Amino acid sequence: MDTELSVVVPVCNETENVAPLAREIASALAGRRYEMIFVDDGSTDDTRAALHRLRRDGLHTLRIMRHSFRSGQSAAVATGVRAARGHWIATLDGDGQNDPADIPKLLAARDQPANAGVLLFMGNRTTRRDTGFRRLQSRIANGVRGRLLGDGTPDTGCGIKLFERAAFLDLPYFDHMHRFMPALFQRRGNRVISVPVGHRPRERGVSKYGMFDRLWVGIVDIFGVMWLRRRFKPGLTATEE
Repeated sequence: MDTELSVVVPVCNETENVAPLAREIASALAGRRYEMIFVDDGSTDDTRAALHRLRRDGLHTLRIMRHSFRSGQSAAVATGVRAARGHWIATLDGDGQNDPADIPKLLAARDQPANAGVLLFMGNRTTRRDTGFRRLQSRIANGVRGRLLGDGTPDTGCGIKLFERAAFLDLPYFDHMHRFMPALFQRRGNRVISVPVGHRPRERGVSKYGMFDRLWVGIVDIFGVMWLRRRFKPGLTATEE
């Protein structure tokens, strides 16, 4: 049976989160033709063992990919997308703060006639369940990216997304690219739709990112994306004669 959807989840040192998250994905997508791909990005805890226990316990929709060393979230997403069998990809962060029950909301938005041809649907966390400092970090990072790139996306840092696999693989790859997907899809001439989604507090484990990761490291990337957008000619086609 063909796979309708591949759910890609990058994880690093999330031993306590992978099992409840995988079961929630299975519940949210019951009755659909889907697979979930957890990409273990060089974890040094028991994340790998926890994933293999899930599969031994009968979660047959689970596939496991593993990096031999930590390569970053963008690399993990790209690994999962390349391995995916589905035409469409949904992504979730591995910390459990994205709610898998929101995936059907993104699929419903995709299936609306008015959104025909849209290849990227971004989650928009309308209510954040983070500390005040984390919310401040995200507001600053989203504000800087939005002002410089003008991508019209209120929450580019949201981990829950739905996009066409082939379109993603056509994007230029670079570290941290997952933070700039709306601008990169728009560079191809594609519309981007934001869909309100929920957000949950982190209940287990610790965050892998801070202010430096969310903003200052990305400044060079922002100017790189601006350079890419200026030099791309969308809509170029060729015919054989």
